[in-house]
Amino acid sequence: MASTVKSTEPFAFHPKEEPHHPEGHSTLLGFWLYLMSDLLIFAILFATFGVLGTAYAAGPGPRDLFDLELVALNTAMLLCSSITYGFAMLAMFKGAKKQTLGWLAVTGLFGAAFLGIELYEFSHLIHLGATPQRSAFLSAFFVLVGTHGLHVTFGLLWLVVLMVQVSMKGLIPANRRRLMCLSLFWHFLDLVWIGVFSFVYLLGMVR
Repeated sequence: MASTVKSTEPFAFHPKEEPHHPEGHSTLLGFWLYLMSDLLIFAILFATFGVLGTAYAAGPGPRDLFDLELVALNTAMLLCSSITYGFAMLAMFKGAKKQTLGWLAVTGLFGAAFLGIELYEFSHLIHLGATPQRSAFLSAFFVLVGTHGLHVTFGLLWLVVLMVQVSMKGLIPANRRRLMCLSLFWHFLDLVWIGVFSFVYLLGMVR
């Protein structure tokens, strides 16, 4: 009678693993979380300005200080930069490296023009004696508008770094993902500025 030999090795089941790409999804998710936290910061600054926006301390108010034509020009610069960044994204999806870099450069010029006009406005106000220490209104104004300006400055630096990376390595998946994150950031700054223009400048002129 033949003996049967039983295997003493335990039976192992190895399920088939599905391919996954967690890096891209986690990057975008993490960036959305960052934008939400940034939104809370701006919400606090808007609320602060809403409380202090009429505390002039017997000093100058919005009608005495704001130049709506200059602010409208500044707003146009930032909105145009948002449009040109959209063109850059369209070129990116087509795989056109040179067109992408070209539209990114135009976006950077519009962003730099926005910052230049904002710095001129700040220097003009300080020259008139309307410094942040002059009143609670001016303190809230400089903090809110200045914080937005710092974000635009950071966005421009990021834009330059991405242009260098695209020039060196092309439109690889990592650079596409970075460009998409910067696109979210840039359009977010446009939306915040529309709120600043409406709530700080326009509303301040009609009070």
